[in-house]
Amino acid sequence: MSENQRLAEIFLDYLNAQEASCVNARRQIGELFNVAEPTQQKTVPEQTFTVLQFEEHTGTKLTEFGTAEKSKNKEEPWLNAFNILKASGASIDKRFHGAGYVYSYWIYNGRIFRQKLKQA
Repeated sequence: MSENQRLAEIFLDYLNAQEASCVNARRQIGELFNVAEPTQQKTVPEQTFTVLQFEEHTGTKLTEFGTAEKSKNKEEPWLNAFNILKASGASIDKRFHGAGYVYSYWIYNGRIFRQKLKQA
């Protein structure tokens, strides 16, 4: 890897961390002042997550869901999605999605999970 490529990779990692920090700060300030969070779709398109390679599973509680592991994805897109979910506090009880999303997303045990949203 050339020095320029390495420098670009370091800078992109820095920008991803800054984005995740901003998302987290906005969420915490909104909670502190009891202000509704703006629609996530405006800041994070679902494509951020759909570019990941998900392995589909079937379970008794979640029925159909998918998981994306860091080792099975390109590092930069996976870290970007993971950091956004982490900063948003996304969990199975507080899933991340926006207007127009097909799936909801959350993290657990270092993996990204997704499940298809129920159609209204």
